[in-house]
Amino acid sequence: MFFAILLWITAFAVAAGFFVKRWWFPPPISRHAMAFDSLFAANLIAGGIIFLAVQLALGFVIFRYRDRGQRATFSTGSTRLEIILISLTAILFLGAVAASSGLWSAVHFTSMQSSDLKIETAGKQFAWSFRYPGPDGKFGKTDVRLINDAAGNPFGIPDDDAAGKDDIATSALRIPAGRPVQLLLHSHDVLHNFFVRELRVKQDLVPGMEIPLRIQADKTGEYEIACSELCGLGHHQMRSVLIVMPAAEFDAWLAQQGKRKQ
Repeated sequence: MFFAILLWITAFAVAAGFFVKRWWFPPPISRHAMAFDSLFAANLIAGGIIFLAVQLALGFVIFRYRDRGQRATFSTGSTRLEIILISLTAILFLGAVAASSGLWSAVHFTSMQSSDLKIETAGKQFAWSFRYPGPDGKFGKTDVRLINDAAGNPFGIPDDDAAGKDDIATSALRIPAGRPVQLLLHSHDVLHNFFVRELRVKQDLVPGMEIPLRIQADKTGEYEIACSELCGLGHHQMRSVLIVMPAAEFDAWLAQQGKRKQ
């Protein structure tokens, strides 16, 4: 009986710990992040109810069939009950998949307009680089043999490429608030991962592939960009910053950077 009571107390204490939210997510800064939090909360509530129900049932079984000197009996269980529980579990998991698939596809499969801002994002051991098209609106060609961080050419843009002369390369990612942005993710060496907690977005960077990722931030501020894929001894140092600016200030900053390249 003591073990059953201890099990019930522990189950309620564990469930209460989640509702306190002392170690919860940082505030969301996009509609995608808010939708993610709502879906996460729904899954957590459903999982919590199931967890409590199972622990309470387990405690009841321990209490009901505890040793009181009676003769031991054997039960084969209930096939009908097993089928019902397995069916409910399948419905729960399939429902979670259906609810989350739209959230995932909105980030990866939403078509972008030709006028939308595109930013090339490169990860390498152990730094981030970002490239914006210049006033001509076109990215220049790149050559991996020309990549030279010390010379200010982290993307390997040839000097004789007219389309690349006005490209803007930075070590911090600046985007306008309230506008959709498409990141074109590249890795120069090994697997990396683009992760911004406040956006609730994570995406691997795979060598040899260009992976599009759609983001939109609605709240201005500065937020950490981290690599969440173990990529070597300096993995912990691979950080940058996402700077979300008012749209007018971003346009002014981008125009200023373009003038400097002329």
